[in-house]
Amino acid sequence: MFGFGALEITIILLIVVVIFGARRLPELGTGIGKAIKNFKAGVSGKDEIDVTPGEQHENKGE
Repeated sequence: MFGFGALEITIILLIVVVIFGARRLPELGTGIGKAIKNFKAGVSGKDEIDVTPGEQHENKGE
């Protein structure tokens, strides 16, 4: 897709480890994973809570 080879990916990973440190990488990965999951849920169009008004079936006075 972008033409990344093994050498380029290794260099990128090395730079990420230097910038964020090895201890923060699991936290970073978890955060990115949750963000992707929430993004996919938002794009799918399914809301967690449906707040659209529906028809009320109350019979008042009848």
